[in-house]
Amino acid sequence: MKIWVTRHGQTDLNLHRLMQGRTDQPLNETGIRQAQEARARIGDIRFDAVYASPLVRARRTGAIIGGVDEQQVLTDERLIEADFGPYEKRNYLLLGPAMTLYWALPEIFPAPRGVETTASLARRAASFLQELEKMPCENVLVACHGGIMRALSGYLSDRPDGLMWRPKPHNCEIRVFEAREGKHRLIRRITAS
Repeated sequence: MKIWVTRHGQTDLNLHRLMQGRTDQPLNETGIRQAQEARARIGDIRFDAVYASPLVRARRTGAIIGGVDEQQVLTDERLIEADFGPYEKRNYLLLGPAMTLYWALPEIFPAPRGVETTASLARRAASFLQELEKMPCENVLVACHGGIMRALSGYLSDRPDGLMWRPKPHNCEIRVFEAREGKHRLIRRITAS
């Protein structure tokens, strides 16, 4: 099975450099264009299933890149973005040391109070992917968010801590993984041209 994992396209909160976790913000015009360009880069690939976070920015991205109607996108709560708690909608540059250090180096610094931990992200990602791998599919698209994408990528790279924190996933970047007999590997990264 090939699992294609993508981050949603740009939203106005991304544009203004604001933390965007559970806020249900739609794609802006740039985000729609990014998703359309990502679809063009992958050609005529057909997905057996398209999954997404329940947030509108991920569902819309999944529909565009997946080449399906938005009603055909299967949503799963485990794919939602990290809960940033009191840091939601705060400027990236004004988060303060606790959140800035945690988000940059979560393997060293703990999550600030009220913020979802990377261990929680890793558990959600593993739970979703373990179920997905049991399905008889050849190609599956998963549209999600930057935080949870790091956990999905970590699981699909067989990382012991379940995280691939760096490099940071960009809007509409696609990482293609192969899952075969319980083993995983990254086979391709598709980024904006």
